[in-house]
Amino acid sequence: MASRSRPTQAKRAREKALIEKRQMKNARRVETKDLKANSPRPEGEDPDIAGIVPGPQPHPFLTEEELNDEPAEAELSAGEPVAEE
Repeated sequence: MASRSRPTQAKRAREKALIEKRQMKNARRVETKDLKANSPRPEGEDPDIAGIVPGPQPHPFLTEEELNDEPAEAELSAGEPVAEE
């Protein structure tokens, strides 16, 4: 009959490190939860959407000058098809 070997010191160290890591993670979660609960939140306006204006938004990659230099052909190709005679 084969006997089981005892856990090595390395395995014990890994398990201890995992337990410590879990405890640190739980402590961080509790701390974050307390910070969010105790931090003042401005009334009336959601900070995620503050300052957003409804309607067309400016192009995120082009400057105002580049937007004005766009050819009128781009507007035609994006709009209704042009009737050919």
